[in-house]
Amino acid sequence: MLFILAGSVAAQDKPVQGQQVERWDVFELTLQGPSAGNPFIQVPLTATFKQGDKTFTPDGFYDGNGTYKVRFMPDTEGTWTYETRSRHEVLNGKKGSFVCTPAAAGNHGPVRVRAQYHFAYEDGTPYFPFGTTIYEWPYNPKERQDQTIETLKNSPFNKARFLAIPPFKPKYVEGPLKLTQFPFEGTSKENWDFSRFNTDYFKHLELCVERLRALGIEADFILLRPYDGAWGFDKMDMETNERFIRYIIARFGAYRNIWWSLANENSFMRHLSQEDWDQLFQVVEKNDPYQHLRSIHNADKLYDYSKPWVTHVSLQYYNAVKAFGVSPLLRDIYRKPIVHDEINYEGNVSRRWGQLTGEEMVDRFWIAYVGGSYATHGEATEEGWISNGGTLSGTSPKRIAFLKEVVEQGPKEGLNPLDQYYLMNAAGKYGEYYLYYFGKDTPKNWTFELPDDALKPGMKFKVDIIDAWNMTVTPLKQVFEVEEVNRYKYRDKKNTKIKLPNKPYIALRIQQVDTGKLNDTKETIKRNELTDEVEP
Repeated sequence: MLFILAGSVAAQDKPVQGQQVERWDVFELTLQGPSAGNPFIQVPLTATFKQGDKTFTPDGFYDGNGTYKVRFMPDTEGTWTYETRSRHEVLNGKKGSFVCTPAAAGNHGPVRVRAQYHFAYEDGTPYFPFGTTIYEWPYNPKERQDQTIETLKNSPFNKARFLAIPPFKPKYVEGPLKLTQFPFEGTSKENWDFSRFNTDYFKHLELCVERLRALGIEADFILLRPYDGAWGFDKMDMETNERFIRYIIARFGAYRNIWWSLANENSFMRHLSQEDWDQLFQVVEKNDPYQHLRSIHNADKLYDYSKPWVTHVSLQYYNAVKAFGVSPLLRDIYRKPIVHDEINYEGNVSRRWGQLTGEEMVDRFWIAYVGGSYATHGEATEEGWISNGGTLSGTSPKRIAFLKEVVEQGPKEGLNPLDQYYLMNAAGKYGEYYLYYFGKDTPKNWTFELPDDALKPGMKFKVDIIDAWNMTVTPLKQVFEVEEVNRYKYRDKKNTKIKLPNKPYIALRIQQVDTGKLNDTKETIKRNELTDEVEP
C-alpha cells in the first residue's frame, strides 16, 4: 500500500522579504545544503525568530535530497525577523523577515490549560475536548482516510488520538494493505537505519495533521507505542527515542493543533523505566518552543501525572467513569485537567474492552463531564473505527454531540464539581449554573435544593429536564425562588419537588434567571413542549 503524499505548507526556495503568514499558522523556510554523509545527524540547523522582546528558536530538520527546513508558528501580528544557525556555512546566517497577519476565521491558536482544570485556545476561546480514537487511520488506503475525514466532518469530535508509528499487524506485512513506508530508512527489523528518517513517511503524517486542522480537530499525536513483535519499534533505545522525538517536534511543532502524547500504554514498553519517561518528557518540554500540551497514556502502571512537565492527565482507567465522584478525586490529586482518554469502546468485538452498549458509553461520558473532567470516544466493531477510521455505526456519537451542546452552553470556564464532598452528581458554577445527572438511577422526583455557596435569599432559577439518551430538553414553566435552610443549603421557598420521568439518563439543568450572565439555551437542541411537571 502506498501513501498518498501532498505538500504540507508553502515552501520557499530561499529566504525572502515580505512574505505573509497568518497568526498561529506555519511559516516555512527552505534551504539547500549538503547531502553527503548523514545530514539527519551531522548537519544541525536552527533559526532564531524575533519580534520585539519575543524570541523563538525552533530546530530545523533535513527533508531529503539536500533540502533543509525550519518551521515556525508566529503568535503575534506584525513583522518577524529570523536568522539561521548552522556549522555548515551554506546554511548559516541566512536572514529574512515576514509579516504575521491576523488569524483567519476558525483559527484560535493552540490549546492551552485554562483555570487549572480546563482548556481554552490561545485567543481565549473556550475549548471543551470531545475526543475520539483512530489509532491507525494514516496507514490505511486513501479511500479509507478520505472516508474518515468525511465522518469526522459530521461528528462532535474535536480531538483525535492516533499513532506516529504503525503497530505490527499481519495485514501490514502481506496483502493489499502492506505498508511500504516506515519512520526509518530500511524495509525490516534486520536493516532499519535508526539514524536516518524516511521523509516521505513524515510528509504523509503532516498531511493527516493538516486535514484535521482544517476541520478544527486537535491531533493528539502518540509518539511511541508497544504492539510490536517483528519491527522492533517498541524496543528502540533511549538515544533513538530522543532523536525520533526531536525530529517529530522539528517537523510538527509549528502546527497549532498538535498535542504530544508520549506513548500509548507506556508501561507495556518494559525496557523503559519511569526515569526514562521523565527524560523523554523533558526532551519534549525543552525542544518544543510552543509548549504544546503534553501527557502520556498508561497501561498497568500509572505515570506520575503530578510532575511539572505534564500538562494534563491522559487516563486509561475504566472504573473512573463508571461511578460518580472519581473524577473530582482525581482533580484534587493531580490539580490538572483530567481527560479520560480510554473508557472502553462501544462495539461488538470479542475482547471485553470493546463491548459497551451505546447507553453505557453515553452514561460514562456524562459521568466524566459532571465530574469536571473530559472523555474520549471509541468504537470497536468489525470495521474497526478505533484502528482504521472509516465510518461510525454506533448509537453514541449523536448523543455525545448532544452532551457537547449542553456543555458548550454552560459556564464558559467549564463544568466544576459542586459541593463534591457531599454531592456526587452535580457540576456547574455556584450561584449561576447547576447540572445534576442521575445516571442509571430512575428517581420519580427531586427536591429543589442547592449548595449554599454564592446564593442569597430571593435568587430565582429556571429548570430544564434533560433526557441524555432521547436528546430532549424540557423547560419547566415555574420559576424557583430560593431561601436559606441552613449554612449548607438553600431550597425553593415553596419546598417544591420536581417530577422526573422515572427512567435512566435524566439530568436537571438549573440556571439563574435574573443576573443576565448566562446565555439562553440555543434552539439547536430539540425541545419538548413547556410542562408544569412540578409538585408543591
